Amino acid sequence: MPIGSVQWFLSGERLMRILFCSHVFAPSVGGIETVGSILAEEFTRLGSSVTVVTSTPGDKDSAAYEIVRCPSAKKLCQLARDSDIIFQNNISLRTLLPLLFCRKPIVVVHHGCLTRTNGKRGWQDYLKLAVLPLCRNIAISKAVAATLPVKSVVIGDPFETHEFAGLQDTPRIKDIVFLGRLVSQKGCDLVLRSLSILKQEGICPSLSIIGDGPDLAGLKHLATELGLSDQVAFRGAIRDGRGRVVAQHRIMVIPSSYAEPFGVVALEGLAAGCVIVASSAGGLPEAVGPCGILFPNGDAKALASALKQLLTSPSLRERLTSESHRHLERFQPEIVAKKYLDVFQSALHR
Repeated sequence: MPIGSVQWFLSGERLMRILFCSHVFAPSVGGIETVGSILAEEFTRLGSSVTVVTSTPGDKDSAAYEIVRCPSAKKLCQLARDSDIIFQNNISLRTLLPLLFCRKPIVVVHHGCLTRTNGKRGWQDYLKLAVLPLCRNIAISKAVAATLPVKSVVIGDPFETHEFAGLQDTPRIKDIVFLGRLVSQKGCDLVLRSLSILKQEGICPSLSIIGDGPDLAGLKHLATELGLSDQVAFRGAIRDGRGRVVAQHRIMVIPSSYAEPFGVVALEGLAAGCVIVASSAGGLPEAVGPCGILFPNGDAKALASALKQLLTSPSLRERLTSESHRHLERFQPEIVAKKYLDVFQSALHR
């Protein structure tokens, strides 16, 4: 066992040298990048030495941990030799294959299914599947774990607690909020169609759409076509301060048309004090927990029915949001990071 691991084991603390491999990382923006930054910060804060290697270019970094961008194979292997454990934040053949022969424990967290965007598997996916038995595996949800051919530990993603602190008592002056990238698989068009159904029943809630993407123009056109222009506000992309904006709403809607692997946005909505309406496939139900209503993916009528229930029943909203504090405890950054470190410890002692 490496000296650093012995010292960590004897002291009873979670101290180790972690080579943190993440193909995408800050300043790139996305779910994997956000979770990666949270974990790297927490590992460091808990006393471990963290070196992040990534293919994402960037300027001078001010993080509390070292970031090595676009390393050569030689540099990568040197960093591995100086580490106790290799952590893959989503499996990447570019960094995994050169490190298989470094005789160091490898832990992989899976943020999704090992398929192409069309749902089929390419040679890269079959190669990744072949090396999984050589690694310890973590899945971000039971739904993801069920797609893996190896045993994995299920650890849900953490969320940015500082962005949503102290917002529970914010006055709820608006009805519904959508937060996400404006692409077809996120299902924002389904929300507009459900609002059209509700309007026919005389129910006209407000909708704030926070996000940007290639579907923006088409969604604006659809809102106009459905006669919803006076109900819908397109707020654009908001990163810092999004918590305060979300907290002005009563309901967050997550209408993904595909099976989301997990759904950190649901945790963010709950932390901001919203009740959640979300599609039921994949890992989203695990993120929502007992704090919302689920509907079948792609079913605009079912979504309209769920929204109607929550819009017309303050007592139902209160009952569902009362469960959020206990549910969110499981996804606090420190708690999640310690679960990861327990897996690392197990891998080191194997």
